[in-house]
Amino acid sequence: MAKITFIGLGNMGGPMASNLIKAGHEVTVFDLSKAAVEALVAEGAKTSDTAHSAADGAECVITMLPAGQHVEAVYLGDDGLLARLPADTLIIDSSTIAPETARGVAEAAKEKNLPFIDAPVSGGVGGAKAGTLTFICGGEEDTFNRAKLILEAMGKNIFHAGPHGAGQVAKICNNMLLAILMSGTSEALALGAKNGLDPAVLSEIMKQSSGGNWALNVYNPWPGVMEGVPASRDYQGGFLVKLMTKDLGLAFDNAVKNQASIPMGSLARNLFQLHAGQGNEDLDFSSIQRLYRGEN
Repeated sequence: MAKITFIGLGNMGGPMASNLIKAGHEVTVFDLSKAAVEALVAEGAKTSDTAHSAADGAECVITMLPAGQHVEAVYLGDDGLLARLPADTLIIDSSTIAPETARGVAEAAKEKNLPFIDAPVSGGVGGAKAGTLTFICGGEEDTFNRAKLILEAMGKNIFHAGPHGAGQVAKICNNMLLAILMSGTSEALALGAKNGLDPAVLSEIMKQSSGGNWALNVYNPWPGVMEGVPASRDYQGGFLVKLMTKDLGLAFDNAVKNQASIPMGSLARNLFQLHAGQGNEDLDFSSIQRLYRGEN
């Protein structure tokens, strides 16, 4: 068992830290949300007033933060964790950020003899709670093998995508496809409903046909069709529209830098930006269904 510091207890980070506690690790948590911290303390975590003090004595530091600027603020500079952590402290960043940002932090960590791995996740809040997340890792092989022993408490599928930044590239590609699938699924369900079809029946038909996909199977966007998903609780919780919009922006920026054509990804980005701009940024991303139902 390891002494782990977990920084960032949002919809994903909170359940992930909880699973580390359940696995028997000694976990110290830090987040700006007092309620999020208190929930983990009630499960047995320790806490501290600052990220710096929370990381004191840690064998491993895990971060799950909203964007690249937050990751850089935590790790880099004279006040960053890299300037304070002892050599050989394992660093796992599970935030979804630009590949070049991950590479920059990795290079800075290497200068301090701190093993670093970028390990963004897929699987949603349900996967975070169930401990069945997919971790997509970038970094050196020996660091990956070391990190895997800890990631196994939070995930079911753990991939080594390649060198530093590769985890972020794979995650960006995955989330771009996810946005395209969710938007397309919502569009198809709305068209069927306009023609008088029951969305639940249409969902079952498409699940068993060539249109079947993850959104239909486990995350149906139409309210009331599937229990336990955000669509059936007024799109509360889950993976927020503003985070999907951020990830689609990362995909777009990466495509520009690499002169890659992403017509479907660009369209999905525009749709989610439109949806976010209509006051839906704090809803689950499956609420894109509202756009097709004319509810924005």
